[in-house]
Amino acid sequence: MEKKNVLINILVEILGSFMLAIGIFCFAEKVNVAPGGVSGIAIMLKYLFELPVGITSLVINIPLLILAYKFISPGFTYRSLRTLIILTVVIDYIVTPFFPQFAGDRMLGAIFGGVFMGSGLGIIFFMGSSTAGTDILSYLVGRRFPQIPIGKAIMLIDTLILASSILVFKNVESAMFGVIALFFQTVIIDKIVYSTEGGRNILIISDKTEEIAKKIITQKRRGATFLNAEGAYSGKPTKVLMCAVRGWEYHEIKKIIRETDQKAFVIAAQAENVMGEGFSNME
Repeated sequence: MEKKNVLINILVEILGSFMLAIGIFCFAEKVNVAPGGVSGIAIMLKYLFELPVGITSLVINIPLLILAYKFISPGFTYRSLRTLIILTVVIDYIVTPFFPQFAGDRMLGAIFGGVFMGSGLGIIFFMGSSTAGTDILSYLVGRRFPQIPIGKAIMLIDTLILASSILVFKNVESAMFGVIALFFQTVIIDKIVYSTEGGRNILIISDKTEEIAKKIITQKRRGATFLNAEGAYSGKPTKVLMCAVRGWEYHEIKKIIRETDQKAFVIAAQAENVMGEGFSNME
């Protein structure tokens, strides 16, 4: 079973590496955009000295992998090294020799470069790995400040790298398009990484909260909590039912409420993170 899981992880990392490599070579590199990260540094070094992006990234990442081994974990470091080797092979020996480069509008190149790079990184992050580089620094920031999403941590760290592209490519537009690419990259990463952690928090005020709670528990296998409250106008004690569900379950819960009490007052709020039994692991 463990070998099967490792094989699945490797296959998913290969998929993420292909998407990342396409974003780098087919789009970002061609339109002279270096949207942060070690890959951004490698793109600039290739522009200046014709150095291969994959191998250059691998060399730059060696000291950062040492930091990961010391401050994160050996397991994370080994997974990141594996992913980095896969990415190096994919970008230098598969994508670069055989894939075409986008030759159209620079804006489209920046957008699609960001989308592909964000998708690749998001998939890799979701599997608990990394492509090393500033991703490792982002993980360290995320562990120290868990309220900062990974994508935004990357954006903060990569701003200096992005600014340096002005000097390398000798035009401000490179940095401007780089910001666009980085924005799309950040959005896609957060959507993928946190896609399984979100949900809806539902507050239900009804004369039939106990009946609604029973149906939610038995029909949808979801927990619910009674909150003691008091009507501000009537002064009467009442019970508010609170229930956290996945986004796709919300309409089913709403159907239960509607069928039980059409006069119920319902507040449904988007919950960015829902952790615990039935949702994502607390870790």
